[in-house]
Parts: sequence; structure tokens; C-alpha cells
Amino acid sequence: MSHIVFFLVPGVHLLDLAGPAQVFSTAADFGHPYTLTYVAERPQIPTAQGLPLVAGLDWPELGPDDLIMVPGWRTGSQPDGPAIGAASLRVLRDHHARGGTVASVCAGAEALGRAGLLDGRRCTTHHDVQDELAAHHPRAVVVRDVLFTSDDRVITSAGIASGIDLALHLVASRHGPAVAAQVAREMVVYARRNGHEPQSSAMLRHRSHLDDTVHHTQDLIDARFDQPLRLAALASAAGVSERTLTRLFTRATGLTPLRYQQTLRLERAQHLISHGTTIDAAARSVGFEDPRMLRRLRARTP
Repeated sequence: MSHIVFFLVPGVHLLDLAGPAQVFSTAADFGHPYTLTYVAERPQIPTAQGLPLVAGLDWPELGPDDLIMVPGWRTGSQPDGPAIGAASLRVLRDHHARGGTVASVCAGAEALGRAGLLDGRRCTTHHDVQDELAAHHPRAVVVRDVLFTSDDRVITSAGIASGIDLALHLVASRHGPAVAAQVAREMVVYARRNGHEPQSSAMLRHRSHLDDTVHHTQDLIDARFDQPLRLAALASAAGVSERTLTRLFTRATGLTPLRYQQTLRLERAQHLISHGTTIDAAARSVGFEDPRMLRRLRARTP
């Protein structure tokens, strides 16, 4: 994704917008080609928190690598959600039909539903409006008690801070866990994952603990997972013994540092292979000297 377009509706929640926008703008600061644009059906948009926003009226030209994201809005005063014009819904629908990705935060899933993009797909939204979403769009498969879902380039999140998790997931899927970790570290956040929702990034899946020593070690591994990393060097950087680091890391994540690094390598290799890279080339790219190691790890993965 190179062009990120936020579609704003009246009553939009600031954090639903600002959280994902911060993720992508931070990734852009690190040299990844993201351009952020804000589009609405009128030039000035009132927010749920009272701060008015200015947006453009014209949609930019979008391609398959681009993303449209719909932040959520305050629902109490408008139980059925704000009016959204047919032209805007058609943009959402056509972008997805051309191979693009659409996403929502919180009540923004309602806009995707009106565009017909939730029919037959798994989706979620804020717990306060899950029943309404299911009632409005009976063909949608509303999943409860998860942070976000992804189904055929339609990605929905539970709302508010989970929009940050969704955006970090997209960055990790596109650029690998090291980049997502770099962005999360710059934002001073550790992404959260719901244990009932299997996701692709080990960087995010194993960050639900509160051990600073392990977080610091994960930062080092995330940034250099494709390089040889000795346990002694990691322990020295963390200021503990090798034995203590292994014990703390395993208790916090369920993995040893080496197994964590291998998991990052495997997931990045799987992503490359899914985009047409050969197994041998993917193995070299993620740091395996012998492609047979990658084949063995893939064979063990269900």
C-alpha cells in the first residue's frame, strides 16, 4: 500500500483516525512510500470530540496496492450511523473490486457493510454496536471479542486503540515484523493481539506481556532477525545472564530467543513465497544459510 485514503464522516472519533494515521506516517518517516489523504463528502467535518477537520472532496486515483480506511464515529446520537452518499459507497466497492484493500475502525464497519463488502465475510466492530452491525447486514459474519479481522482484503477492527493494531498488522504484512516493530517502538506502543484470533505476525502476537527486559530483547531481534544473533550478545545487551534471559523470555512469550527469531524468519519467508519468491531466495532473504532449514520449519507448521 502506498496511498492511504481516510474517508471521514460527521462525528468521526479522533483516535480512530489519528492512531492509524500515525502508524502510516511514522512508517513514511522511516522511508516507506506512504502518502496520506483525507476525503469527505463536505469540506469541514465535525468530530465526536468537537475539533473540526478539513478534508478534500475529490478521491485520488487508486491502485491495487492502496488502502481506503473508514474511521468510526460516535453512535449514541445517530444509531443508524451518518448518511453516506451512493457515490462514496461505490468508490469503496470499486476499489475492492479492482484488487485494493479497504479497512474500518470501530463503527466504520457500517460503511463497508452499506457498500456490500461485508456480505459473506468475517468482520468485527466495537462491542457496543456489534448487534446493530449484525442486524443491518445479516449476511455478514460478525466476530465478537477480537481486536480485528481480515477477510479477502476487507479488514475491520474493534475500534478506538485497536485501529493502531490493525495498522501495525498491515505494516507488518507489507514490510515484515522488523518495520512494524520499529514503528511501534517509535510510537511507544506495543501492539496487542486477541488470543482467540490467530494472526500472522509473531512480533505482535508475543507482545502481550509486561517484561521490559524481554521487550528490549525482542526489539533487538525484530530489527535484526535476518542476521546471526548469539544468545550471549542478546543477554549482554539486556544486562542479564544467558540463563536468566532464556528463562524470562520463555516465561513471557512461550519461546526461546532462538525460536522467536526462527518464527520471525519463517513468517517473513512465507510472505515472500506467497508473493512469488522461490523457497531458496526467500530462505536467503531472511537469513537462512541453508534452504533446507526453511523447508523443515515449513513442514512443521500446520
